[in-house]
Amino acid sequence: MTRRRPPARRRTRRSSRRQQQRDARLIGFLLAAALVVAVVQWLLAHWWVLVVILVIAGLVGAGWLYNRQQQAQWDAVRAQGLRFGLSQLDGLHYSQFEDAIRDLMRRDGCHDAARVGGRGDLGADVKATDPFGRRWVIQCKHRRNGAGGAAVGTPDLQVLNGTARQVHGANVAVIVTNGRVTRPAVVFAKQQRLHVVDRQTLGVWAAGSIPLWELLRAVPPPRRPTPLS
Repeated sequence: MTRRRPPARRRTRRSSRRQQQRDARLIGFLLAAALVVAVVQWLLAHWWVLVVILVIAGLVGAGWLYNRQQQAQWDAVRAQGLRFGLSQLDGLHYSQFEDAIRDLMRRDGCHDAARVGGRGDLGADVKATDPFGRRWVIQCKHRRNGAGGAAVGTPDLQVLNGTARQVHGANVAVIVTNGRVTRPAVVFAKQQRLHVVDRQTLGVWAAGSIPLWELLRAVPPPRRPTPLS
């Protein structure tokens, strides 16, 4: 059985539609070009309008830049005077607690401090590089009831110990909590060269102006000379 050829009318209709589409695109392009030419000619005839637009744009840009500089200066001043009381930290959501730890590290001079906590964080909630070149990896354990909440135990330290250096490249691995830490966890931390910031140490750090590395014992020496060393 021989196949029938499609009717000539269908091919004619398709080619007609394609031609109409090409014509519509061409007309649109010509109209856009004509509009651009008309605008350029108008601006050339009314050049002062272009000058006014440029002046306004320059003023807006200068104002935006000034506001950014002022905001940066204010953020720096505010960061230097950042203080938290333990009651404030207790009342935070756990994500806000992580933000507070990040901000405290920035206050101490870790300008790249960032909160990275979340699903799949592999034991790192905050990462930062201090002015001495040491890479800090911090795991945060917030307790809504403060000292009355569940104590941080050895399993929490084991997670940090397993990922801080091998995965995140930490020079200083720290666990921070506004609650309690079990005695076995403290012993394990000393054995594995981990650092524990318990409620008491956190209170001193957050309410004062002493960098965390001055409150902790056995912190590795600076990795590079700095004006602070």
